[in-house]
Amino acid sequence: MAAPEGGTHRFAIPAGHPAFAGHFPCRPLVPGVMLLDAALAHLAACGLGRALRLTRAKFTAPVGPEEAVELRWKAAAPGRVAFEGHCGGTLAFSGEAALEAGPAA
Repeated sequence: MAAPEGGTHRFAIPAGHPAFAGHFPCRPLVPGVMLLDAALAHLAACGLGRALRLTRAKFTAPVGPEEAVELRWKAAAPGRVAFEGHCGGTLAFSGEAALEAGPAA
């Protein structure tokens, strides 16, 4: 079965996550690395393969604890996937990752 060409996924980082204790006590924000980790974990779970490296990443709006993130992704080129994370209709982050090659058919 071939990997899908694109899709969406919703996730949120729980307010009780330990990262929030030190990531701005007066206004907790989800660290960018956590957003990327959640996005890349979902892409791997979809059968796209493990990310070998990020070729691009940009953070454009803050994401708070418990905020719903809608991840949208699509195949960008052979061995690459582009993704965007939206919160409340606002682009919060985007990027592209190079993926490990899948098994030979």
